Amino acid sequence: MRVLIIAQYFPPDMGGGATRAFNAAKGLKANGCDVVVVAAFPHYPTGNIPREYRWRIVRVEHVAGIKVIRTFVPPLASRGLANRMVLFLSFVVSSLLALPFVSRIDVVWAANPNILSFFPAVVFGLLKRCPVALNVDDLWPEDVHLIGLLKKDSITFKIAELLARIAYNKASLVTPISPGYVRIISGKYGASPRKVRVIRGGVDLSKFKPTYGKPTEKNEFIVLYSGAFSIAYDFDQVLKAAKLLENYEDIKFILQGGGELVDYVKRRIEKLKIRNVKVIDKIISREEVARLLNEADAVILPLKNFGKPYLGISTKLYEYQAVAKPIICCCEGQPADYVKETKSGIVIKPGDYKSLAKAIIYLKQNPEIALRMGLSGRCYVEANLTIDKIGLQMKKAFETLKHK
Repeated sequence: MRVLIIAQYFPPDMGGGATRAFNAAKGLKANGCDVVVVAAFPHYPTGNIPREYRWRIVRVEHVAGIKVIRTFVPPLASRGLANRMVLFLSFVVSSLLALPFVSRIDVVWAANPNILSFFPAVVFGLLKRCPVALNVDDLWPEDVHLIGLLKKDSITFKIAELLARIAYNKASLVTPISPGYVRIISGKYGASPRKVRVIRGGVDLSKFKPTYGKPTEKNEFIVLYSGAFSIAYDFDQVLKAAKLLENYEDIKFILQGGGELVDYVKRRIEKLKIRNVKVIDKIISREEVARLLNEADAVILPLKNFGKPYLGISTKLYEYQAVAKPIICCCEGQPADYVKETKSGIVIKPGDYKSLAKAIIYLKQNPEIALRMGLSGRCYVEANLTIDKIGLQMKKAFETLKHK
């Protein structure tokens, strides 16, 4: 089977969308599919496009044995709705420049950006005479409204709803990453439940695996957040918890990643005079992320409280589980339910920094329980969420489109 993936975000870009697209590509390839990816020049989240892509419109390369056709986007940081829309629309147009480099295909999978990637995928589908499948990492425009970037009564929101309705109904297959999305896709937008297939993000266990045994010389209990510094996360909750725990000289916090809130986090650390938090504000390789996760004793998912339970599930949860670390999940909804079901961590309310501090102390004082939580998460992803298994699920879903 020949699969074309449309993904604005693709490694070395950060974020769950890039990881999801890359894992799907590797999983499909591992299951005998011929995979080609159309992606944007590396740009997320900083907007710093590497030198080798400058003054180009299209560049063809190979990543992990997968052909990747990269197309132009402007060097803009993914900050604010205006910048994001310019980047999205630039890729929607420039992705079509990859057409001459794509031969025969059997299916197009619109991976990201959500909804908008469906429209260039339709062009590829029409010209290559093949069906189009639509991925759903996040619900648009619902999630954009939830984090405060878009007002529900605005014309932009109404247009976005119309585009979502068209995409969900015209796609031959819809592959949301979370069961929490199904009710919205089929209920609100009217997409047939028969064509909605939940396929989780998956994790590369060849990169993310426990090493057991800390390389640090000091006897420290390290609490780690790794990922984007985006407005979806509540870093104030983490910093306030760190401030409460300053008297525990062996408890240290590491916040690693890049994004629009880096400067804010640094200012808050300085203002609160917090001494036990280290910020690593750079984009690092997946191998380096895995190493950093292995050096931690506990990992945090500090989602911000926007007044509604989360319907999606962050791919970083699977990476946290893969290295067998206990998770402190600060949210309500699907991520919390998932952590409880897999018995891989502690769930607390979003924004409750006192409970976060108590959870950290509890894990520190109960290493056997922490180890058991970590191993439970590792066992779950081994059994269900390897990229081979996810790729096989996706391949089978695509194969059903041949008979329609």
